[in-house]
Amino acid sequence: MRSMIIAVSAALLLTGSALAKGTPDRGQVCLQAPLIDHTKVVDPSTVLFYMRDGKVWQNNLPTPCNGLKLHGFTVVGHQTEICARQGITVITTKEVCALGGFVAYAPPAGAAPSP
Repeated sequence: MRSMIIAVSAALLLTGSALAKGTPDRGQVCLQAPLIDHTKVVDPSTVLFYMRDGKVWQNNLPTPCNGLKLHGFTVVGHQTEICARQGITVITTKEVCALGGFVAYAPPAGAAPSP
């Protein structure tokens, strides 16, 4: 399936000052939901988050989330930030899965990230 846009409803109306920021106590990266352009599900355990400024963040889910690639997902709740351990829901099956930590995406050698 091509790109998936995260349904964050009300959060999209808000503005953020940074695309991603670290949480001081753990150094955890959280993404500002209004600044996410789109997502791409690579496989049941990997989601790429494409930001409006062109940066790409990779999230490796702690456990595979079946149906994620086929059906896409929404973020649980109305959050302005998306962080590790936050829940996502597979659109059709309603399976709830947890996000892992965000890391800057590095495409494989010789490949560019595709939207």
